[in-house]
Amino acid sequence: MKWFRIALLDSYIIPHLLSQEHFLIYAVLIIVNDINKVTNAASRRGFVKGLLCAFIGGLLGLVPFASGIVVFMDPMRRKSSSNGAVRVASLESLPSDGIPRKFSVLATRVDAWNKFKDVPIGAVYLRRTGNQVEALNVVCPHAGCFVDFSPARGRFQCPCHNSSFTVTGKIDNPASPSPRGLDTLDVEIRDGKEIWVNFRNFQAGRADKIPVS
Repeated sequence: MKWFRIALLDSYIIPHLLSQEHFLIYAVLIIVNDINKVTNAASRRGFVKGLLCAFIGGLLGLVPFASGIVVFMDPMRRKSSSNGAVRVASLESLPSDGIPRKFSVLATRVDAWNKFKDVPIGAVYLRRTGNQVEALNVVCPHAGCFVDFSPARGRFQCPCHNSSFTVTGKIDNPASPSPRGLDTLDVEIRDGKEIWVNFRNFQAGRADKIPVS
């Protein structure tokens, strides 16, 4: 393009307006100006290319970084897996005389990156009448103490504030400070011989049963 312009100047402008010396100077200026335009355009293109490469490289670098963060944080987002159905005892180990008996609840606990098997997470009272099994959480709903069962008196007694409960877990004495009866738990008999309990703890000091998260 620039040579076409110079030729045009040589054929038209020089004979009419400019001397040969002025024309040469003007032609050099045109060439320098064109070179500067090409250089500036190339520089802009190089800058844009460099910026795009840096941006794409940053995105590609974020992928493994983000994946690593997810893997690292995932165990921290997990909650303990101590809740749910837990095998507590065999059916033959529980006499069908209607007397509550205390059993520890053992479960696998997963907390962050650690896994522990057969960890005590609480206790329950199991009571069997015939083939029916009932489960009560041993925690008193008043302040969280463990209640005791007295076979002689046929009732549960809290050693902390004297709340008392019937053999089925209901409040025995209206003057008891407990806001509700003992918390019942769902029971499942598996294979006709294993007692599984859906173990949960509940908030103390409330009249309604609210599971502890």
